[in-house]
Amino acid sequence: MAQNSVRPPRTIWVGGLLLFGLLGLSFAAWLLQISRSQPQLLRVIGQIAPFTLTSQNQKNVSLADFSNRVWIADIIFTRCAGPCPRLTAQMKSLQDKLPPDSPARLVTLTTDPEFDTPSVLKKYGQRFGADFNRWTFLTGTKSEIAALAGGSLKLSAQPVKPEERHNEADLFIHTTIFVAVDKHAQLRGFFETGGDGVDWTNVVLPKILSAVRQLENEP
Repeated sequence: MAQNSVRPPRTIWVGGLLLFGLLGLSFAAWLLQISRSQPQLLRVIGQIAPFTLTSQNQKNVSLADFSNRVWIADIIFTRCAGPCPRLTAQMKSLQDKLPPDSPARLVTLTTDPEFDTPSVLKKYGQRFGADFNRWTFLTGTKSEIAALAGGSLKLSAQPVKPEERHNEADLFIHTTIFVAVDKHAQLRGFFETGGDGVDWTNVVLPKILSAVRQLENEP
């Protein structure tokens, strides 16, 4: 004699589906957290060519000054009314988060060397609370800056034509990324600092700090 199959109540099925969905969401959140905490792959992108530029203290600074040090670099100009103040404030937050015993250095290049003299760069850095023992602002000739910024660091900058400027400070279009250089003067990473969906405080800054630690721990 055939037995009648017993179907579980509908509420049990619904409860099971809800539980499965919650577990799925929890698992996805866990995977996201794990992916954020995992070391990122920092492949070698290129070699930094030798350079000599001038610091905010009117001192010659060359590639040798960063020997055996990890450094993070960006490019700005002090008359910028666009993203440059944000970039510099973000670099300041990176400065504040680096461990006191870290030998890492921060480097800011100007794309406007005719205006951004060493004294101008020094006042600009002071305005943002730069620690000049760790953070160097560099200027030089246009060709010298272009060779380091565009040629080695992949930090592009282009002048805006006078007829296309929205205001008197709209002088250059440039990248808004930070780049990481390892102890062997090799370009190792790019980090976008702004734009839609970019979370500097909770995502980008921790990634840069993680990259610095990884590169410092390399032979």
